Amino acid sequence: MPSTSAADDRSSSINGTEQWRRAREYLNDHRFDLTGQILTKAAPEHLVPETPLLARPYWIPEQPVPLERIRLRWQPDAPDALLDGSESELDHIRPRREDGTPYLYYADAVRELARPRLFENRSCYRLLNVDGLTLTFGRGQYFDVINICEAAAHEYASFVLGEATDTPFRAAVGDPTDLARRPVMAATSTLVIRHERRTGDAEFVLHWRDPAKVASGGGLYQVMPVGMFQASHDAPWNEANDFDLWRSILRELSEELLGATEDYGSDKAPIDYASWPFAQKLSTARESGSLRMYWLGLGMDPLTYVTDMLTVAVFDSELFDETFQRIVSSNDEGRRVGLEDATGSSTGIPFTAVQVDRLTTTEPMQPAGAALLRLAWRHRDVLL
Repeated sequence: MPSTSAADDRSSSINGTEQWRRAREYLNDHRFDLTGQILTKAAPEHLVPETPLLARPYWIPEQPVPLERIRLRWQPDAPDALLDGSESELDHIRPRREDGTPYLYYADAVRELARPRLFENRSCYRLLNVDGLTLTFGRGQYFDVINICEAAAHEYASFVLGEATDTPFRAAVGDPTDLARRPVMAATSTLVIRHERRTGDAEFVLHWRDPAKVASGGGLYQVMPVGMFQASHDAPWNEANDFDLWRSILRELSEELLGATEDYGSDKAPIDYASWPFAQKLSTARESGSLRMYWLGLGMDPLTYVTDMLTVAVFDSELFDETFQRIVSSNDEGRRVGLEDATGSSTGIPFTAVQVDRLTTTEPMQPAGAALLRLAWRHRDVLL
């Protein structure tokens, strides 16, 4: 009789879990290479010039826009998207449970077969329309990102591995910039720049995302902070109170750069941003001009179709040093990356042509981060 372990191995292979795990691991280990392969097939008119990011032309402004000029519109009765991640086009990458039933959604398989440290289906603001500087949002869920975006990337990894003969789900998605075809949850990616006005020198904060901790974008460099545009808690009073780009960025700055808790007590009452010392300080800095916030547009990752809103926060050096004197070296999503300098360390990476070119051409960086760096460097005279 076969051994129990041999039977288990055969069952795992029959159910497709072994093959699924292999493709998932390959995806996490080769996201940068897979993105490069996808880009060789992307039409140039779909890419933000000189970047690896997909966008419609009017999504990227000609010049950086002060963040306060971006208007948000709420549409609570938005129609359902055409795709939800349960489509039959995903059957070829759907593993089966021990009882033989297939996983209906990709997020279910990730939860049971390859769960990262951070994996919670929180409410998010779903991007519905972009009209100039006005963004319309409705209600969505974080797992929409996993069920559509990570599933599409997994399918392509399986194809490259030779375990799938084609990519029918990517074909079903069609134009990834079609906001009506699939539910689109947007992250806010913020390039934080420390600017020394006296010398003109600048540096930026860089992050490495740990694939053991995050469900998307693991193993890649990214700007810091980045977070889904969502309320601080699913309690209903937060939906309107947190529906604000600046407030979202404030929370991410506190959590990712200072290691502060994500528990704001908003399960019991909405956040009082006016009395939060951190928010008070940075809001006052915006009024005085020692902190400048800019909008550079939005775009999508060509491999995963993950959507990022691109923003820049330029801190005067004195404000940055005072605010982030206890900046963390690691957090719940990965670790901060610095360069060796005369003191043996640095807070960030020099904002220079050499470093921007290196990170956006040869280093494994997320497309949104690479595009943000390229755009910021292109508009450095405005930003600095």
